[in-house]
Amino acid sequence: MPSAVETADRDRAVGAHVADSRRPSLFLLPAGATIAGWLAASAALGIALPRASVVAAVLPLALGPAAAVILFTVAVVLLLRATRRWGRLILLPWLGVVLVAVYSTSIAFAAAYPPRPAAGEPPSGATWASMTAADGTALAGWYIPSRNGAAVVLRHGAGSTSSHTIAQARVLQAAEYGVLLTDARGHGASGGQAMALGWYGESDINAAVDYLESRAEVDPHRIAVVGLSMGGEEAIGAAGVDQRICAVAAEGATGRTAADKAWLVEEYGIAGVVQQGLDTVTYALIEVLTPAPRPDSLVDSLAGADRTPFLLIAAGDEQDEELVARRLQRIDPSRVSIWVAPGVEHTQALQSSREEWVSRVVGFLDESFGGCER
Repeated sequence: MPSAVETADRDRAVGAHVADSRRPSLFLLPAGATIAGWLAASAALGIALPRASVVAAVLPLALGPAAAVILFTVAVVLLLRATRRWGRLILLPWLGVVLVAVYSTSIAFAAAYPPRPAAGEPPSGATWASMTAADGTALAGWYIPSRNGAAVVLRHGAGSTSSHTIAQARVLQAAEYGVLLTDARGHGASGGQAMALGWYGESDINAAVDYLESRAEVDPHRIAVVGLSMGGEEAIGAAGVDQRICAVAAEGATGRTAADKAWLVEEYGIAGVVQQGLDTVTYALIEVLTPAPRPDSLVDSLAGADRTPFLLIAAGDEQDEELVARRLQRIDPSRVSIWVAPGVEHTQALQSSREEWVSRVVGFLDESFGGCER
């Protein structure tokens, strides 16, 4: 018969074997807690936080991070109990995956489901304008009639509306151009779901060009687009697919797809590689979350608009804006000009350097319209 010591050793071995056989199943609990915490944190940061001023968003904004912390703590405890010694090193890559997941998913939520900015006041002297995109989405804007046959579609940035471009509209109106100030889809008075990266921009600008073509006082060969930030990126994208656009002036354009981030590696080395990797994950998630079609990169769009002149305006205080503008200019320096406004913040060139903005933008459009006449 085995001794008491041998029996005890055997029982411990059997118990350890049983515990080890159950150990893989213990990972299901921390995995579930991790996923729940990841979604709670991402939704709070990407959906509730941008709506912090809305009463309905206060509760998820307050509870989301708290729930995430609790769930992640539970996951850590469960992982510690499910692993031994060196096996606990799994916590390091686990933490990295969690951080990347929360970072990328919160940005993806914010891009795919941004809040709707309220409609602002129209510019004086403008009439209501309604348009319909190819997919049936009703779009809205304000129109100032042309006095010289030329007209401009004016596009605002993310999180704003046409009322935020009234200052630019006044400059263009003084130059006797027609000006169509448009609310982007999901912004202001326009219908549809907003998309913070402007992936519906091509379709919406196409509808705006249709509207201007229908105006008796507008020469259909003298239609341009002026855009700020997201609106500038939309303008470049629209020119790549709509040959009716005579010219584009884009201020503060940097990128709206993963392909637009290729320059990061060249400029920032290892840090650029890391950022590009994060952006690749983020944009892949965005494509899953939004029904909006992924547009071409800015490089491909500008190359596709092979007869369209571009003026790219970069803020002097935003290094990346100039880097992107220089990269785009290399595609065709003969039709891409750049103005780097010194000491200026993002899309603030008109406010900070009014005379030069007027001279450069109006001068560019005058020259471009002259070349577009048939």
